Amino acid sequence: MLDIQGIPAFDDNYIWCLCAPGAGQAAVVDPGDEDPVLAFLEAGNLTLSDILITHKHGDHTGGVRALKQVYPDAVVWGPAEEPIPMREVALTEGAAVSIGGGAVTLTVLEVPGHTEGHIAYLGEGLLFCGDTLFAGGCGRVFSGTHQQLHRSLQRIARLDPDTSVFCAHEYTLANMGFARWVEPDNADIAQRLRETEEARAQGRPTVPSLLAQELATNPFLRTTEPAVIDAASDWAGRALLTSEEVFIALRTWKDRDYD
Repeated sequence: MLDIQGIPAFDDNYIWCLCAPGAGQAAVVDPGDEDPVLAFLEAGNLTLSDILITHKHGDHTGGVRALKQVYPDAVVWGPAEEPIPMREVALTEGAAVSIGGGAVTLTVLEVPGHTEGHIAYLGEGLLFCGDTLFAGGCGRVFSGTHQQLHRSLQRIARLDPDTSVFCAHEYTLANMGFARWVEPDNADIAQRLRETEEARAQGRPTVPSLLAQELATNPFLRTTEPAVIDAASDWAGRALLTSEEVFIALRTWKDRDYD
């Protein structure tokens, strides 16, 4: 059983630390900043064995070089289709990532859209998805395409609903505000928004979330729901006939009018 801790970084990033109890080793996912990671490892008397990268953006890779200086034996894993600093293992769909001396194996999913080569790590009922899927939302489209991101989210939506989703940012409060715009009569969204407001007021994180919760409240995974189709069509000013069209309208709507 993995012990997973979120290490806060910058204003709203989470660097996920994965530890196998008793092993004395840890892996980190998307270390954009080395300082909080080094402090966490020192406090726990842990050695860094692996660095897992989901995509190329600096707030996910910025700490890699410094961490390798302190822990030169740590293995840097990252997507094959993106420039990742000091990457030693280039990952593509279906690759196995063995961390903690073989204690845990994760499988790579290619989930482009936010960036062109974004990947996620899946295993043990856990999904480390970087900026593809957020609690209540999804990433913006930068160097990928809307079509890619829609397909990636649809792929994630087909995973086991009990999968725990470890995204990389604390964006839930804003995301749920937009979800309420889209589905003002959705009771699950209203409840999640209340719970999110309470958690953030108390300084508690809102991630990880369960995929089942995302399916019930995240508009970007609900693009076949009549209420979501109607809201997106109203905003677009025309009938949207496919899930992809609805997704593109939602993402554009949020970019232009909410964020």
